[in-house]
Amino acid sequence: MHHPGTAAPERFPARERFAAGAQYVAGRPAKGTSGRTHSVVDPATGEDVYTYELAGPKDVDAAVAAARAAFPAWSAATPGERSDALHRLAAVLADRAEEFARAESLQCGKPLKLTREFDVPGTVDNAAFFAGAARHLPGQSAGEYSGDHTSYVRREPIGVVGSIAPWNYPLQMAAWKILPAVAAGNTVVLKPAELTPLTSLMFAEAATAAGIPDGVVNIVTGTGAQAGEHLVGHPDVAMVSFTGSTAVGKRVAGIATATVKRLHLELGGKAPFVVFDDADLDAAANGAVAGALINTGQDCTAATRAYVQRPLYEAFVERTAALMESVRLGDPFAPGTDLGPLVTHAQRDRVAGFVDRARGYARVVTGGAAPLGDLANGAYYRPTLVADAPQDSEVVQSEIFGPVLVVLPFDSDDAGIRLANDTPYGLAASAWSRDVYRANRATREIKAGCVWVNDHIPIISEMPHGGYRQSGFGKDMSSYSFEEYTQVKHVMFDNTAVARKDWHRTIFGDRQDR
Repeated sequence: MHHPGTAAPERFPARERFAAGAQYVAGRPAKGTSGRTHSVVDPATGEDVYTYELAGPKDVDAAVAAARAAFPAWSAATPGERSDALHRLAAVLADRAEEFARAESLQCGKPLKLTREFDVPGTVDNAAFFAGAARHLPGQSAGEYSGDHTSYVRREPIGVVGSIAPWNYPLQMAAWKILPAVAAGNTVVLKPAELTPLTSLMFAEAATAAGIPDGVVNIVTGTGAQAGEHLVGHPDVAMVSFTGSTAVGKRVAGIATATVKRLHLELGGKAPFVVFDDADLDAAANGAVAGALINTGQDCTAATRAYVQRPLYEAFVERTAALMESVRLGDPFAPGTDLGPLVTHAQRDRVAGFVDRARGYARVVTGGAAPLGDLANGAYYRPTLVADAPQDSEVVQSEIFGPVLVVLPFDSDDAGIRLANDTPYGLAASAWSRDVYRANRATREIKAGCVWVNDHIPIISEMPHGGYRQSGFGKDMSSYSFEEYTQVKHVMFDNTAVARKDWHRTIFGDRQDR
């Protein structure tokens, strides 16, 4: 037995590695100086896992100073040197994969099979991708575009990047922010969510173990108000990359604007899942359940609004509800668990509030409650299907961020695409049809940064991830992400300048008073 208020040893085998504190600055762990503490809580049991001292402004200043000091040497490293370091990092991450998987499951409530098969392998793959991409920064070849002049483009790192990552994918979001920035020659100060700092700290430690110089990757774990806003507004931070809600993203943009920082924002989503009447019904129902319940629905690309053409509507509702009822909730560390808890009890209650209010204007087909019995102490919520809600209702328009799928019918193809676009967001979407022309039209006309066809949720390192409209701007992953973390300089040589003495006459004319 373990003592109340602490996680069982087998759930958190590496507790001692965090004894030195939840900050990582200049290659070393440290304790925060805000005077406040915070606890990481296992959402499956409600038990405290790790209590630590939060970062305050002084800790942010120290981390930014370390990143600034490391920038000249790291930005001057050759692409090959940075590539070698990232290859070593990918190897360290792979060697420690099980430790990362268990820590991620513990702090987030993700099923261990998800972190083992998705979160950690995806992070290793991302590190390997950017190790190669570091040698191939996109640019433009030299050329004589203006008479006697030769032009070329330099793509240069920006400087210190201040990054803020969310709690739903702590490891992957840390990687998505750190890897392209570092591959391009920048240094980074990352603030993870205070709920889920463990794997971000482990990632920074792995970077040091891989030989990445001290100060290139720094972690400050504190609240948004104390640490986050100070990082965003810091005069020595040249760029801010933020992933989180649209409301907080607007706040971040406002603070960053005061010092005219480069911004990368990946914000909220309300992904439509459009099923045309020629779709494979079984495939669509299975895709909807997988797409809606990934990470217990705490995913900004999750399928949240299923629009189903009327001939398939009732059958889709029936099959999707049956599949949801077969999903197994349980301990994230148990092999048979399909769905874990939400990240906190507060998040579980927020999700429940959306569903409870929807009962007044929609049909809750299945779910809509927290489980009882052995799971009652955790932040669990049953997979929930809501049907027949009005298009303008909050359950259709607002980001719920939980295991809730809303299903609505549509008649014509025009109506289905119009409804899919009827939201402020534009991060991801999917279209389900056996007709290539119908599907292709949907990919053209649905306004989202990613549109899947006959699938929903997979991502790959080689392709970009990012949104339209109030889902933000800029791209994670792929070589497109280098656009965010580099600045372009035009260099022009006058090939005749040594011999030509009368250049001034071209601009000023033949003035006698010169």
